[in-house]
Amino acid sequence: MFLLDKPYVSGFLRETALRLGLPVLDGPVARAALGDAPCLAAEAAFADALRQGPARRVYANSENALGWVARNLGFSPLPERVRLFKDKLAFRELLRPLYPDYAFRGVPLAGLGAVNPAEFAKPFIVKPATGFFSLGVHKVEADADWPGVVAAIRAEVGRIAGQYPEQVLGLERFLIEENIPGEEFAVDVYWDGDGQPVILNILAHLFPDEASVNDRVYVTSRAVVEPNLERFTRALADLGRLAGLRDFPAHVELRVAPDGRIGFIEGNPLRFAGWCVADLTWHAWGVNPYEAYLLDRRPDWGALLARRGDTVTSVVIADLAPGVDPATVAGVDYAAFAACFARPLELRRIDWREYPVFAFLFAEHAPDALGELDAILRSDLTEFLLPAPR
Repeated sequence: MFLLDKPYVSGFLRETALRLGLPVLDGPVARAALGDAPCLAAEAAFADALRQGPARRVYANSENALGWVARNLGFSPLPERVRLFKDKLAFRELLRPLYPDYAFRGVPLAGLGAVNPAEFAKPFIVKPATGFFSLGVHKVEADADWPGVVAAIRAEVGRIAGQYPEQVLGLERFLIEENIPGEEFAVDVYWDGDGQPVILNILAHLFPDEASVNDRVYVTSRAVVEPNLERFTRALADLGRLAGLRDFPAHVELRVAPDGRIGFIEGNPLRFAGWCVADLTWHAWGVNPYEAYLLDRRPDWGALLARRGDTVTSVVIADLAPGVDPATVAGVDYAAFAACFARPLELRRIDWREYPVFAFLFAEHAPDALGELDAILRSDLTEFLLPAPR
């Protein structure tokens, strides 16, 4: 069963929904994507189908649909499971048995200025307690940085408020937490009917430097998946046990410290990588993640890794640089952007006037050609923006 909503429904997800013929909640976005497809189901019929078959699986391409889940599916465990993931304070409390010494605190937006940064070990992270897409996320390296961070957060709140529903991005409450060191990864996973995690993809999150928190580049490859598959499966089994997860998908972010310890950053419920970035699983591995979850199929990782080779598959999220006013941008040189990559696979054009992103690009790379990703990581991408006439 599908919940389709803004900001983006990919052609691949659309074709999957039409082919599977499973119920899709009727609504403006679903109808725009699917037309008058017979799989569209009115709200009451969709909820009744889930009520009559509680083990039926639901996939939401966007967290914009979470409000509907909360309002209409209270008879199921889904709203509470969503809350445990989406509320980052609740998520930290959930994980306390695994990380009893982990330091965190919730603070209202209005109270950030009164926080004494000396009370927290450096560096520490501050982010919305209900967040998305690294919006409003900052790393604080020194006490002296705190006033500037608070000012930046207040400015961001004014700029990004209203871009997403409050169930997706809430800006009235913030989480201050200790920094989790190490390499960062993102995992698309579902827990089966027995509560066992099934990993569909593992992505390495690349950064230009240690201070960065942006969401620009993710990659997957044999070198990313093979050493992490078993240990991430064990960690996700612990998470599933604490949350009581069954027949449930999520996009989980975590870090691996130099000594091998795994720390959870956050979990994003009822979906895989947002903006249909989960399609990367198809580009890289030939596995349809939506079909795998909804039809209870498992990747044969032994076979996939054996024939993979050393190719790296990436997704680049081309965001507008902070301070760029969308009104000053007349267009984007998409040809020049795609030409930065030797083997582009798919370019998705995004309306930068509505969201702070102008493109998503999927590409393949030889292991000795990753410099093109490094160059994109270090660019502010303004060279691809065409200025509006003055």
